[in-house]
Amino acid sequence: MSGQAPSSPTAADPVFEGVYGPYTITAEDRLEVRGYRLALTSVAVAQLALAIQWHQWGSRWLWPWLVVMAVGLGLALRWIHIYLRPLHRALQLFWLVGCGGFAALALWLTPGEMVSEAWSRPLAILAVGPFFASLTGIGFKEFFCFRRPEAIGVTLLLPLALLGRLTGLLPVSVTLGLLILQAGLLLVLCLRKFPMPAAADVGDKSVFAHLEQATL
Repeated sequence: MSGQAPSSPTAADPVFEGVYGPYTITAEDRLEVRGYRLALTSVAVAQLALAIQWHQWGSRWLWPWLVVMAVGLGLALRWIHIYLRPLHRALQLFWLVGCGGFAALALWLTPGEMVSEAWSRPLAILAVGPFFASLTGIGFKEFFCFRRPEAIGVTLLLPLALLGRLTGLLPVSVTLGLLILQAGLLLVLCLRKFPMPAAADVGDKSVFAHLEQATL
């Protein structure tokens, strides 16, 4: 779970029995969960659109999709619920460093040519690697918590595609195919989350409270 201060519970809020005592899922919790799901869905849609556009019409002028991905992933990491605060902060740091890498490439290569030029430069791929590492971390969290098979697409296929291109072992067509498949699985993952109760994404708040007290 994230480190935001919990809102005050009301009589209408559901009460759950956690490992370290009872806890409630508040309206603020439900709002954060909805925001997380919508933000992650925007990442999936933008990544899928980027990969399809790249496959069909080439790699020019893909940067608007990257902006949507950057904003969506940043918001998802703002509202995601992870028990371990250091892990949460690490994913946010990866996102920030990766966004800095994208910004540097845009200034160096111009936004319109950024993806096509960077794709052939290993150092450029390394510059934005932390961004995709943070997305991979979300995929791992989703698989670890819910055992959803589609989360494997983010956890395994995304690193495989990027490392394959970085090392030159995978041709562009195979890499794009992997990215399209991974983005599609991420979208499936997101859509399957909306019917779930908010408590599933919030997790056991008593564990978070216990960890907070342990660090004092």
